[in-house]
Amino acid sequence: MAPNDSAHSTGEAGDLAGGRRKAVRYLVPLAVAGVAAGTIGLVPALASSGDPDLPKITAQELIEKIAASDTQQLSGTVRITTDLGLPSFDGLAGSLTGAGGDGDGGGSSADPSSKLTELASGTHTVRVAADGPDRQKVSVLEDSSEYSLIRNGDEVWAYDSASNEVFHSKDAAGHRDAPRDKGALPSELPTTPKEFADEVLKASADTTSFRVGGTAQVAGRDAYRLVVEPKQKGSTVKAVTIAVDAETGTPLKVTLTPGGGGKAVVDAGFTKVDFARPAASTFDFTPPKGAEVTEADEVEKEAHREFKEAHREFEGGKQDAGGFEVIGEGWTAIATIKGAGGPAGATPDTGELPPEAGQFLDSLGDKVTGKFGTGTVFSTRLVNALMTEDGTVYVGAVTKDALVKAADAAK
Repeated sequence: MAPNDSAHSTGEAGDLAGGRRKAVRYLVPLAVAGVAAGTIGLVPALASSGDPDLPKITAQELIEKIAASDTQQLSGTVRITTDLGLPSFDGLAGSLTGAGGDGDGGGSSADPSSKLTELASGTHTVRVAADGPDRQKVSVLEDSSEYSLIRNGDEVWAYDSASNEVFHSKDAAGHRDAPRDKGALPSELPTTPKEFADEVLKASADTTSFRVGGTAQVAGRDAYRLVVEPKQKGSTVKAVTIAVDAETGTPLKVTLTPGGGGKAVVDAGFTKVDFARPAASTFDFTPPKGAEVTEADEVEKEAHREFKEAHREFEGGKQDAGGFEVIGEGWTAIATIKGAGGPAGATPDTGELPPEAGQFLDSLGDKVTGKFGTGTVFSTRLVNALMTEDGTVYVGAVTKDALVKAADAAK
C-alpha cells in the first residue's frame, strides 16, 4: 500500500545485457504498467450503494484493525477494472516473452509471469479462494476459457484452458512444514497491531496522509474507507482508497485515483465474498488428458543459462554494466536504470520483435528534450518512464516534468 520510502540504493543490473537490449526497450513500458497491476494484489472488492452507520474510528485505529485482521479462509468473485490508458495486453505479453506464441522463447501460455499481465488493462472477472497460507486459488474467467493458478501445499499449478497448457512448480520452502530460521526476524519489528500502526504512521509522516473517508457497503458488507494521499507534489497519484471490512478488518476494496482526473486507474473488487472455509476439493488439480506440462525448474535452468551468457558479455566489455538507484523518497521516488536498453530513438528490428510490440511502443512514446539531451517518455495514467538517448531509464509514479528534472539533475 505505501510507496517506497528508500532514499537511495545501488546495485548491478547484470541481467539487462547483450542481445536482449532491444527486447528490454519494449519491456520497459510493459514493466511500467506492471507497477499498477501489482496494486491489484491488495485483496480488493467492489462497492455497492449505501453508507452504513458505523461507530466513529480514527485512521490509526483503522490501520490497527487491518493489522489485527487474521482472515485465513475466504472465497468469492472479484471484478477488476484497470485503465492505464494503454492498449489491451491480450496476446501482447506472450509475444514479448515468447510464451504461447510462435516465437523462440519456448515459454508456456500458462506461465503466471506472462498470463497475469493481462490484468493490467481492461475489465476481468476473477474467482478467488483461500484456506490458510498453503492453499489458494485464483481463476480468471474469459468468454470461452478459464485460467487458474492453484497452490496446494508445496505444489503450484497453473492451467490455461484455451491452449490446454499447464505450468507446474514445487515450492517446498513455502510449505508450512518447511524449516524456518526463527532468528531471521529483526527484534525491532512491531509485534502488536498498535505498534504496527504507529510505525506506518511514523514512517509515512513526511510523505503520506491518512484519513477515514466515511463508510460504504462492499459486497453486502459494512466497511470503513481509509483514504491514503500523497503530501508531495509531482506524484501522479491523487489518492488510494481502501474499504476495510468493519467486522473482520479485511481490506475489501482498493481504488486508485489519478492526479490527472478522470475515472479510477484501478477499481477492483469482490462482487461476492464469503469468509467460510472453502471445500478442500477446490484446491485439487490434475493435468487434463493431452495437456502440455511445463516444469518451472526447466524454465529456471534456461533463465540461469541466459544470465550466465549475459554476465560473460559484461565481463568481456561488450556493454557497460550500468546500475540501479532510487532518487528521492515516498510517492515521488524515481528509479534510475543506467545503460538499460540502448538509444531511445533506435529503430526496432521487426524481424526480431513482433509488430504488436512496435505498435505498443508507438502508442506510448513522446519525445522530450532537456539538459540531458533528448529522450522518449512512455506514458500511462499512473506511471511514466523516460528513456534518454544514452539508454538510461527514469521511471516512477511521477509527472513527465519530474522525470525531465531528474534527468537534468543527473547531468
